[in-house]
Amino acid sequence: MRTKTALITGASSGIGTVFAQELATRQTNLVLVARSQDKLYQLAEQLQEKFSIQVEVIVQDLTESQGCQRVYGTVIEKGLEIDLLVNNAGFGDYGPFAERKLSRQVEMIQLNVVALVELTHLFLGTMQQRQSGAIINVASIAGFQPLPYLSTYAATKAFVLSFSEALWAENQKTGVRILALCPGPTESNFFKEAEFPTTLASKDKGNLVSAKSVVQDALKALESNTSNLVTGGLSNQVIVNISRFVPREFLASAIEKQFRG
Repeated sequence: MRTKTALITGASSGIGTVFAQELATRQTNLVLVARSQDKLYQLAEQLQEKFSIQVEVIVQDLTESQGCQRVYGTVIEKGLEIDLLVNNAGFGDYGPFAERKLSRQVEMIQLNVVALVELTHLFLGTMQQRQSGAIINVASIAGFQPLPYLSTYAATKAFVLSFSEALWAENQKTGVRILALCPGPTESNFFKEAEFPTTLASKDKGNLVSAKSVVQDALKALESNTSNLVTGGLSNQVIVNISRFVPREFLASAIEKQFRG
């Protein structure tokens, strides 16, 4: 039987690294994609040595024009078949929208949305032809409601959630499983990279769940062919469902007070 291969974007840190580690324990070959060359090669060497799997590294900034095409071209050139695509690469940016750099907002949309759509389109067709495969698109509980001061980030994750659920429905008879993974606050560099105020970031420290538990839950949910998974327990279930019961204006105003720096 052919050993399965997974491609993971944003594999150099956080949830992406843990996906690589967890899949390696399951004897899955890997293609690791990120901008951080040193971190990728270090991770690849560790996983190859410990689990005796094949690990390919593709150093690529997915916000660059043709970046996704280069990743796909490299995979084809190496004769690899991708059984699982994990679209994990992404970032946030905290602050009043008008005061943040426009270039940063556009780059966020490029990575969180455009690159995810491109890679999904590039690999989904082949999976459908084989009638097997899976795609995990990393969204967030932020995708279920507007988030003042994280406006662009939350909007990108709302796109990922809606896009993924639609593809899940489209692929019920193709043999391809699609999952929108929606973590809550997770142990990662998200708060630092998003430039969260220390006072706000510290509020969530006690609620952080491990990236390992998020990844393990995601892989379990993928096997059951569910369309989305909200991780992090009951509190996150309340957060993602509250918009059903209160006016959206009230909700947005309440979140604005909570997230104000």
